[in-house]
Amino acid sequence: MKENIREVVRQKYARAITGKSSCCGGNSCCGGGSEQVDMITGDLYSAGEIDGLPRDMVATSFGCGNPTALAELRPGEVVLDLGSGAGLDVLLSARRVGPGGKAYGLDMTGEMLERARANQKRAGINNVEFLQGHIESIPLPGESVDVIISNCVINLSADKDRVLREAYRVLKPGGRFAVSDIVLTRELPLKVRQDLLAWAGCVAGALREEEYRDKLASAGFKEVDVQVTRVYDFNSPGAENILPGLSEPELRELNGAVVSAFIRARKPVMNPST
Repeated sequence: MKENIREVVRQKYARAITGKSSCCGGNSCCGGGSEQVDMITGDLYSAGEIDGLPRDMVATSFGCGNPTALAELRPGEVVLDLGSGAGLDVLLSARRVGPGGKAYGLDMTGEMLERARANQKRAGINNVEFLQGHIESIPLPGESVDVIISNCVINLSADKDRVLREAYRVLKPGGRFAVSDIVLTRELPLKVRQDLLAWAGCVAGALREEEYRDKLASAGFKEVDVQVTRVYDFNSPGAENILPGLSEPELRELNGAVVSAFIRARKPVMNPST
């Protein structure tokens, strides 16, 4: 089941970035058409933030938030973006940490990495490295990263406990976890949770807030905070593309069940005497 989910997600994002299709039948990996692009991915980045970057980068960003705007990135830090896609958040992070810092982007999809490296070249930003791999097995040494960001990707993993353990491993003591993700305020119907296409569309695999908190704590993180940034309205036209297989009454009952959130946590600094 885990491998099936991973392969469906990989294929959907590869097709989306090459323009051959979308993740859910329209223009976005987190939505079905123009309404869903606005509903999930619209208005996340200000004009000032993306000034100087390739103009088409926002259109190929399939996130649900803007972790670079909410994370506290400092000059000289090392940042890792889990599921970096076409590289927008990596390039934004690289500019904020400056030439003395570095931003890594990790993605499993070759087509995404090709686009990301092309975007990096177009932007002329050098303190960036894109890596191919899985977020459940990060190809970096332990305690090598100051900040982990991610944008609507951890919910796509079928093994979130492993993702969070890996995030904890590569963070330096005192390092910060600062991600945007889809979160549930209540359980989704079983038929949605079992739908692989809904999983690839960012919704079926999402955790409830208390589950996210518990998994972060189990991985060793402290100071966990969940801040809701957007609540999705399933009365919107075309909302059935986000949660396929549900009738209009079922969709209305789920209003408020799916939100975008900014999730913060910190790896504690271990006491040398322990």
